[in-house]
Order: sequence, then C-alpha cells, then structure tokens
Amino acid sequence: MPDRISFGPFLLDPDRARLFKDNVELKLRPQATLVLRTLLRMAGQYVSYEQLIRDAWGGTVVSQHTVNSTVGDVRKALGEYGRWISYRPKLGYRFQVPDSDELIRAGWHLAERRSRQGFEKAMDFFRRAIEADSSDFRAFEGLSFSYLMLGLYGMRPPHEMYSGFLEAHSRAVALAGCTPKLRVNRAHGLHIFERRFEEAESEFTRALREDPSNVSGYVRLALLYATLRRLDKALEVLAQGRRIDPLWPTLSATEVFLRLCRREFEAAVLSGKQGLDLHPYLHLARAYYAQALEYSNEHELALAQYRLAHVIEPDIYWVRALEARCLANMGRRADAETVLEELEETRLSEYVDAYYMALLFEALGRRDDAIEELDRAIDENSATLYMVDVDPKMDTLRSDRRFDKLRDRLF
Repeated sequence: MPDRISFGPFLLDPDRARLFKDNVELKLRPQATLVLRTLLRMAGQYVSYEQLIRDAWGGTVVSQHTVNSTVGDVRKALGEYGRWISYRPKLGYRFQVPDSDELIRAGWHLAERRSRQGFEKAMDFFRRAIEADSSDFRAFEGLSFSYLMLGLYGMRPPHEMYSGFLEAHSRAVALAGCTPKLRVNRAHGLHIFERRFEEAESEFTRALREDPSNVSGYVRLALLYATLRRLDKALEVLAQGRRIDPLWPTLSATEVFLRLCRREFEAAVLSGKQGLDLHPYLHLARAYYAQALEYSNEHELALAQYRLAHVIEPDIYWVRALEARCLANMGRRADAETVLEELEETRLSEYVDAYYMALLFEALGRRDDAIEELDRAIDENSATLYMVDVDPKMDTLRSDRRFDKLRDRLF
C-alpha cells in the first residue's frame, strides 16, 4: 500500500494522520484517518465492525457507537463526497468512488485548457458522467462551469450559455447543497449576467467565509468591485487570492485589467509580462497584456500579442476585433476594415461579442455604428458589459449623450 492515497480531490497521508483536499489540510482526528485508510484499502467492499476494529483500532475493543461516530466524522470531513461511504446492516461500511469519477476527471482536465474546444469536449465528458451516475453532483457542477465559461469568455451566445448554466447548476445544488464552489459560480453569474450586484457580493462573501482557500472567488469578487468602481478594494481582494496561490492562472490577467481600469499602464505592462512568464498559453492574459502595451504606445508589440492570442485560441473572435482596433489606432485603416469584413462574415454563423465590435467601429470613426453595436451587446447580454463604466477603451464613447441612455437600460 502506498504511503499516500489519492482519491477524488483528496489526498490521505496515513503515516502522519493528515487529510488534504485540493492541497488544503482538513481537520480530522488521527483515529478517523485510520478508519478512512481501512475503507480506502478495501474500496468497493463492505467492511464489518470487526474488520474496522482490527485494522483501525488495532484490535482494541470499542463500542459500535464509537465506530459509527468515527465513520460519521470521516463523512463530515469529506463534505459533499461523504456519500461515497455507504452502510448496509449486517455488512458494514463501504467506500466506493462512483463510475463517473474518471469521466469527471477527464472533463475537468479538458476544461482547464480554457479554450472553446476544451470546454465543449469537457461538456461531452460531463454528460457521459451524468449518464453513468445521475446522482453525482460533480458532473452537473462541471457542466454548469463549462456553460458559464463559454458565455464569460465570449465563445458562445451568452443567453444560451447562461440558461444552460442555471439548469445544470440547480441540479448540482439539488444533489449536494450549495457548496462554496457552486456558490462562487452562482455569484459570478449574478454579477456578470444578471447585474444583481449586492446579492452577488453577499454570495461571494459567504462562499469565501465558508472556504477561504477558493482563489477563484477572490478573482471574481475583484471583478465585481471593479464594476462598482471600487478599484482599491478590488486590488486588495486580489492580493488576498495571491497570498493563497500566487500561481493561479487568471490572477495576473485580472491584475492587468484592474491596472488598466486605474490607468496605471506601466504597472499593467509589468504585471502582464509576469503573467505570461507563468501562463504563456492563456489567451486572456495575452489579450490583456496586448492592451497594456497599446496604452503604453507599444503598438507593434501589442499587435503581435493580439495575433498570438488569436493563434492560441482562434474561437474567441473578440481578440480579432481588438487587433483590428489596434490597426485602426495605428492609422492602418484598410487593414482594420479587412478584419472587420472578416468578423462580419463570421458573425453570420458564430457569436461575435458586440461590445468589442463597438470598440472597433469607434476606432474607425463610425460612432453611430458603435452605438448600435453597444445596443446590440445589451440585447445579447454580452458578458463584457460588466466593465463598461471602467474600461479605458470605452472612454471616448462615454462622451456621447446616447451612452447614458444605453447605460440606464443596462443597469
């Protein structure tokens, strides 16, 4: 038997009587870790009271109540995964990872690519996991996350994606209750797609109180504070997340965004460089770095970064819109209009975020078209609208009297 035992998101170190979940140590008394070790060693089999007493208590006689209570402690420590331990009278306890586990693990591996293809393949695995075991909340959790990300990254139509998210999310909550991770995802949806800011902040705060190690929660709460123009608070919250895990993929990209909102362009460039050193294939980080370079008058370098971001993730068309905007700002109008034509052709069959199209039209001096695109972005519930009050790219459009009317309709 190996010294350490991995199962699901957990790692048991029986020699030191320690249990970890996602690298965070859980509170579990030493005797309970011995019970868990026994159940894991005999996974798939029912373990009688006599066997548990022999293996976990070393033969010392204890009451049935003590055994039940200790197994209860293990279940409690495992949280929503406690249902992996079942009980049958006369047979005893059994630890069994559901058949859906491998499919779910594969789904999350694909989702971590943060690409459209990755999310869509992940959804296939999560759906197969649901077919294998419709009681495994993790499959619905993964499916809901994939829907949410496809909408947030502007890869698929937001209305469709958010509807899919809500349905899968509600199934996950019905099975496992509102875990901190599920609560963070719901809060993010409340912020980005429903613009219910107070409720979103309350949900984020509660989730982080229940699980202070959830770095994604800090990143997303920082974005909410940016929407509310509380940029100092946003940086403070982001710093909390960085103290927990400085290597979290979207931390640097979010800091670049916040620095851009604060018009701290040199700091944004520095943060962008640091982020790409850690995560060179994260398209979001590269796109924000390109914007920081553009505002620092490094247009050629910015253009190269936009193009690299598009190569990394060709299915996020808003990066092409930013590239064209950069071309227009460089005076290369003909090149910008060529990309615009390509995007308008693409729009016939794919979702193209109208928010970024508005920015492109504005750079081309087509203000009426830009306002029309912003109106369309509201109709489509673009995920990018959360930044409309702080985005420096939107500065010139805010001076148009029609902007306030659109903003009033949005909020």
